[in-house]
Amino acid sequence: MRKKRNLILGLICMIVIIGIPTFVHYTKKDVWEINATNLIKAFQPISGDADIEDLRPWIPFEWDTLYSFSPYTTKETIYQTIGYKWSDISETVNEGMNQIVFVDDSKVVCYLFGYPEHSRIGFNLGEYEGSYIKLTTEQKLPFNITENNGVRYFELIK
Repeated sequence: MRKKRNLILGLICMIVIIGIPTFVHYTKKDVWEINATNLIKAFQPISGDADIEDLRPWIPFEWDTLYSFSPYTTKETIYQTIGYKWSDISETVNEGMNQIVFVDDSKVVCYLFGYPEHSRIGFNLGEYEGSYIKLTTEQKLPFNITENNGVRYFELIK
């Protein structure tokens, strides 16, 4: 009886010891996911249509470069452009999808991907010359913001 109880307690301890780290690992969000959520939340105080003189103060994390990739840009091109590979990258499959990457010190710190209707935020940084548009924190970033059906659209003012 005592052996059986000790065996059961041992199994429970093993399950807990293995289970907790596994659970934490699979439920932990990456920094780029957390920052994407925080970025979307940072714009909530803005209601309706507006102009922002500079987007930089609204961005709630450290970054030095922002990339917007044109539709259908391959993962390899994105990796080569940024100089960094990360696991959760996807390729756009439609003209209307976001593919925005914020980088800080050569590491991805925010990744916005998908339809604006899903994330409630969309960016238009202008016409692509090649496969991407690159902006930096050294630039002033004025944007016109419009709201349509609960989605905020940010258009870079040039």
